[in-house]
Parts: sequence; structure tokens; C-alpha cells
Amino acid sequence: MKCLRIYATPDGESHFDEVELPTTKRSVYPDAVPFEVSASYQASRVRLTRIPAGMREVAWHTVPEPVLTVRLDGSVEYETSDGEVRHVQAGSFVLVEDTHGKGHLSRHSAEAQTVIWISLPNGLDLPPA
Repeated sequence: MKCLRIYATPDGESHFDEVELPTTKRSVYPDAVPFEVSASYQASRVRLTRIPAGMREVAWHTVPEPVLTVRLDGSVEYETSDGEVRHVQAGSFVLVEDTHGKGHLSRHSAEAQTVIWISLPNGLDLPPA
């Protein structure tokens, strides 16, 4: 399963990466048809956010801790400090790990949006980029 990632290098520049989250085929309850399931990751907090309609651009910012965002509706365009831009649609998830440096820019679609923020103190235990 692919996951878009925003991270910062030691010099504070933010970049995009795509990481592969390994999955295994398994049943999640007795007699269920098996399907692809990722590993379990330690989460410290889950927040539901409602971004109001018309909130277009959020200035350059970092996150206080690694967070997995799950976009339920609307869309966002992220820009990293190296100038790369990615458009993220509803139904997508993004691992945001730029906890230091210049951060990233968020440009939201015109409609209101609902986003789940899952704080992951250890990230997804991914190997370094």
C-alpha cells in the first residue's frame, strides 16, 4: 500500500517521498474473507478536524509530531520547500513528518473538508530516506 510522505532533511528542507506500507493477507475476524492488512502502529492521539469552506492557503508550517492524515472529503495541494507540489484527493492519506525546518504549504479546495489526524510518535517505523 503506497503512502505519500512529507519529511524534512537535517538542513530543514522539506521533500516528498512515497513509501510502501507492507501488508499481509489475513482475516480480521473468524470466517471473514482475507484481505490486505498493514502492521499495527502506535498512535498517541486521534483528532477529527473540520476545515471550513473558503480556507484556502495555510502559511508555511511544520507539524509538532509525525501525523498520518486521512482526508475524508475535499482536496489539498501541498508544496514542499524544494518547490515540488502534490495534489491529494479525498480518500488519500499522507504521512507528515516535517517536524523541523521550513515546513510545507497547504492549499485547500474551496469546499469544507473533514480530515482525521492520527499522531504517530514513532512514525510508521520506516527506514530513513
